[in-house]
Amino acid sequence: MILDKFRLDGQVAVVTGGTKGLGRAIAQALAEAGADIAVVSRNPDRDIEEAVLALGRKYLHHAADLSDRNQTKNVAPAILKEMGDISILINNSGIIRRAPAVEYSEKDWDATIEIDLTAAFILSQSCGQIMLKRGRGKIINITSVLAFQGGINVVAYTAAKHGVAGLTKALANAWASQGVNVNAIAPSFFVTELTTALQNNPERSKSITARTPAGRWGAPEDIAGAALFLASRASDFVHGVILPVDGGWMAW
Repeated sequence: MILDKFRLDGQVAVVTGGTKGLGRAIAQALAEAGADIAVVSRNPDRDIEEAVLALGRKYLHHAADLSDRNQTKNVAPAILKEMGDISILINNSGIIRRAPAVEYSEKDWDATIEIDLTAAFILSQSCGQIMLKRGRGKIINITSVLAFQGGINVVAYTAAKHGVAGLTKALANAWASQGVNVNAIAPSFFVTELTTALQNNPERSKSITARTPAGRWGAPEDIAGAALFLASRASDFVHGVILPVDGGWMAW
């Protein structure tokens, strides 16, 4: 049955930034499909923990600051020790710093590139080593429609998201023949903490809604189906895809 291919029973999914926003919606969806969940974030969140445990799945919160490269490198070994396996990796954590390009600071550039791009590479490499030994695994990077566009006042974020798209394709080329799928999801404008500044700007918020064929902002749960597909056996022949989940933004 085709629906059986969407089941994730017995698998362990690592979700960075899984306590809120898109990461939390993805963690919830993967748990509903049968996966045990390891969330990586600075601080724990009781709500997502209780939601996963209520489904009868195992849950682990691994505290890490992905701006600290040593902490990032410790994520996979620590989760492997606690959970016994890593089957799925969702590279979701990200930050955004806004300023005109001519004024953009090196500090903000470095912080954004470290979390949004370098951490995704380190985690993909360390979790990928585990998956390659088994001959199976799924890595899903959360990039952005700004992997295709330039954006406004978000030079480091745009550069990082272009980098994540390139990283996705490079790793897909390297690992597809060895049973590891690497793909990405490119959300448009979603109602999360990351877009608070835009939500609170009536003019920008209205322009975003008007520019989106679906006529609204995305809700976190809108990303869950795409994530489940790419995490499941239903996507076994899908490699190196950058999948927009954008209400039609890229079709405009």
